[in-house]
Amino acid sequence: MAVRLRLMRMGKKKQPTYRVVAADARAPRDGRFIEIVGTYNPRTEPSEIDIDNAKAVRWLREGAQPSDRVRKLLDVSGAWEAFQSGATVEELEARAKAEAERAAEASAGETGSTVSAGAGA
Repeated sequence: MAVRLRLMRMGKKKQPTYRVVAADARAPRDGRFIEIVGTYNPRTEPSEIDIDNAKAVRWLREGAQPSDRVRKLLDVSGAWEAFQSGATVEELEARAKAEAERAAEASAGETGSTVSAGAGA
């Protein structure tokens, strides 16, 4: 079975959002898919790209071919570079977990500083 990473259109009429999915190449654009790899919203400025790099790299390693647009999205998210460099899925997951923890600490620090400023006033 030939697997492709491609976009699947979602959203209302004239308001598209897309899922990045791994699907059989013979399946229709909005038809059956194997796994959701991420999402893409081109209507925001800047465009929102949310791709699970570990899933994307795993599918690329298994031979999935990305469409042209998905290839560009993988470039932006960093998954294509990780695939080319040979990073393992475990390394990508550990890196994503560390970034999420860093972001949580930063948001907790911001919340804590605004609460303490409000309490002192």
